[in-house]
Amino acid sequence: MTINMPMQSSTITYPQGFPQMMKMSDGEFVDELRFLASAKLYEIGRVTAGKAAQLAGMKRLDFLYRLGTVGVPAINLQTEEVDAEIQAARELAK
Repeated sequence: MTINMPMQSSTITYPQGFPQMMKMSDGEFVDELRFLASAKLYEIGRVTAGKAAQLAGMKRLDFLYRLGTVGVPAINLQTEEVDAEIQAARELAK
């Protein structure tokens, strides 16, 4: 299910020719910036995977899959959640 939300835009200033220096077209560079910003916001827990994917202009599963290419874990558990999961596994092992 896709929810159409009003979108806003922002401008980022960068040196002329920068995308080409990175062997990217202007469009590829914009897509990369959107993805990397979304990935970082997800990594630090500021947004959910769904919201990050929306910001990146991607489907959620595609976004989660691509996270691995930039070293961001697709599962983003907080310390308390990890501890709870370990405790639950110990209880099941008894």
